[in-house]
Amino acid sequence: MNIVCRTDKGFVRTENQDRVVTSVLSDDAVLAVLCDGMGGENAGSEASETAVTVISERICAGYRSDFNENNIRNLMISAVSAANTVIYGKSSEDFTKNGMGTTCVAAIVKPSSVYIINIGDSRAYLLENGNITQLTDDHTIVNMLISKGEINREEAENHPQKNMITKAVGVAPEAEPDYFEKNELPIGFRILLCSDGLSSYCTEEEINSAAVSGELDSSADALIELARSKGGRDNITVALAAEN
Repeated sequence: MNIVCRTDKGFVRTENQDRVVTSVLSDDAVLAVLCDGMGGENAGSEASETAVTVISERICAGYRSDFNENNIRNLMISAVSAANTVIYGKSSEDFTKNGMGTTCVAAIVKPSSVYIINIGDSRAYLLENGNITQLTDDHTIVNMLISKGEINREEAENHPQKNMITKAVGVAPEAEPDYFEKNELPIGFRILLCSDGLSSYCTEEEINSAAVSGELDSSADALIELARSKGGRDNITVALAAEN
């Protein structure tokens, strides 16, 4: 397995509060952890930095090549829970960091399977046979309203609460992430993780085209340039995984 990542401040934000870490877990498994921080001053950066560090270290230390699906699920959930405890503790101890938190999407990718955990609106996509499929659910106000049938997807595009998330790591005593797994992936698939600096400003068709435009490194660069071409209005972070 091969994995690459990129992050960019964009043209509008004064700092990059996104963080991403990639690791090789074994001969046939790689890990990516991507977080988009929120909070005043440097609190958002601290939250995302803490989350990617704690989660990646926990998974790297605990992963075994003979793990089954349940082992992987438990490992990923416990890693996010540990990060939540650390960030919530920092926020509780320092009033200037009150309310700080971060989104998180993490994936363990194997030759025919992917295991994903997410909280917030950072996303995971499956790219295969010319198609793009979002594997995660956004924890946002507009997605909740869509699920209730109160607005449609067209209305969601310009909704005033479009970027408001309903869950994050570190904002409550307990984290409530979602977990997904997909098996029997086809030959040639790619897994993309991204922050909303990409997904909020680019269509899925544009993302798909850039993400399969060449080798992994050039595709990752193309995704960053795609978001920058749309104005770079937020921090932009991506991780791409594929078979060698």
